[in-house]
Amino acid sequence: MTQVTTPEVAAPTPAEMMIVASARQLEGERVCFVGIGPPNIACNLAKRTVAPAIELVYEAGVFGANPQRLPLSIGDPTLVTGALAVSNMFELFGYYLQRGLVDVAFLGASQIDRFGNINTSVIGAYASPKVRLPGSGGACDIAINARKVFVIMPQSKRSFVERVDFVTSPGHLAGKRPETWPGGGPEVVVTGLGTYRFNEAGEMYLDSLHPGVTVEEVRAAAGWDMRIPSSVNETSPPTDEEMHLIRKELDPEGIYTR
Repeated sequence: MTQVTTPEVAAPTPAEMMIVASARQLEGERVCFVGIGPPNIACNLAKRTVAPAIELVYEAGVFGANPQRLPLSIGDPTLVTGALAVSNMFELFGYYLQRGLVDVAFLGASQIDRFGNINTSVIGAYASPKVRLPGSGGACDIAINARKVFVIMPQSKRSFVERVDFVTSPGHLAGKRPETWPGGGPEVVVTGLGTYRFNEAGEMYLDSLHPGVTVEEVRAAAGWDMRIPSSVNETSPPTDEEMHLIRKELDPEGIYTR
């Protein structure tokens, strides 16, 4: 009798674990402003799993997007397919974002500091930078106006810093946001190592370690003395469904996940 074996599924990469953990944060959310790249994969994974009713909003002016493939940019025509509405950027920012109708925004970052301030502008001095980054786009407006902000990004001492070189998108600034700003600021940061949240003083702390990651690895990949509770949760590993969706539908070529 021939024995049939099931092919072994390769273990998740840090990027895949980051995307899965990010998608789960969106359970119960309704309107989500999303960027291209890992945030886009995470939000579309959530739409197929924990948040089927979520409405995805893209900066180009697309509301309720249902992209059939991985978008190449915020202007990719695939975002229009099945969308509830298509407007221009001015109307999207003015009528939806600035009116407080965006529940959560998912942003990426090149640098983030312990208060959740994001840098996507320059590495080094602004006048003579070592590296010039893509800039803000609409991220500054999104960070100020969305009811809450989730951040997804790789983690190292170069990206998790005591103080960002330039505040492109403000988080909790030095610990407190201006009361006149309508949004609540960053609530969650997800990396390939773990999930982080913010305390009442606006400072980031470790909330959950991904499978196989140690507290020592987290400390070594942060540019400040990271706040770590005495008891830390462990992120549940990805399900077979989540891995299938990422590898077969959302990023089959592994552009952002391998």
